Amino acid sequence: MLKALSALVTVSALALIVSVAPASAQGDGKLRIIAFGAHPDDNELRLAGTAAMWAALGHHVKFVAVTNGDIGHWREAGGPLARRRTAEVEAAAKILGITTQVLDLHDGELEPTLANRRTITRLIREWKADIVLGHRPNDYHPDHRAVGQLVQDASYMVTVPFFCPDTPHLDHNPVFLSYEDEFTKPNPFQADIVVGIDTVLDKKLEVTAAMPSQFYEGGANGGPEFVPADEAGKTKRANDVREGFRKQFASTATQYRAKLRELYGPEKADAVQYAEAFEISEYGRRPNAEEIRRLFPFFGK
Repeated sequence: MLKALSALVTVSALALIVSVAPASAQGDGKLRIIAFGAHPDDNELRLAGTAAMWAALGHHVKFVAVTNGDIGHWREAGGPLARRRTAEVEAAAKILGITTQVLDLHDGELEPTLANRRTITRLIREWKADIVLGHRPNDYHPDHRAVGQLVQDASYMVTVPFFCPDTPHLDHNPVFLSYEDEFTKPNPFQADIVVGIDTVLDKKLEVTAAMPSQFYEGGANGGPEFVPADEAGKTKRANDVREGFRKQFASTATQYRAKLRELYGPEKADAVQYAEAFEISEYGRRPNAEEIRRLFPFFGK
């Protein structure tokens, strides 16, 4: 039994490239949030605003990229790209005031295996999470779908003592949330929680600018035409990317205005210009209205 547990720990350790600050001391009365994105940019796009607001209140937020992003560019790949993208999320984490970690799993090859389920379960337990976020299991990208499945599969197992017994189980199931998407089959995204991010919009846009491999240069589907040679072209390209994201974050507020009004009240909600939206998973703890306001202390009473 001890040899088996030792082997599991070794496998888990080898599966990680770690860029992570130590977890804060427990019992400080602050929330602990962990988010799983398939690639080094997914959490930042979907959660950076809310994460910045949590962090500003002293809550503990950790982003985990489940793959290293090593094929996510049109010009470069492999180890050099993985290191570049790790550096990008590290820069983003400094902007947001959070912790970040990148797992050493290949981009485009992620599968919802038992070994990966154990890794996700351990990470949730080690962070002692109150809230866990990730993709929904229906998505255009196979890595996104795999992360959604892995987080969903861990949503009960984190409380089971003899699953991954080398890592102490959680006494209470966290609240599991899914990121906003536009996919409708087999079921569309449901905006259960919508957070106004106007006060941190500039910080979120700064995070997108800190990931030039994915946005300014176009990522896997970009090309040389995305990278102008002249200064005027570079400035225009940077401004176009920023404006595109600004419109995207504004569209969330517009689309889910009714939910904003429910959470903030009509007057405050109608002033919100930018937002992030989340769906409550039915597999984790189902928070009532009072707990939602405790977990998202931005709505007021």
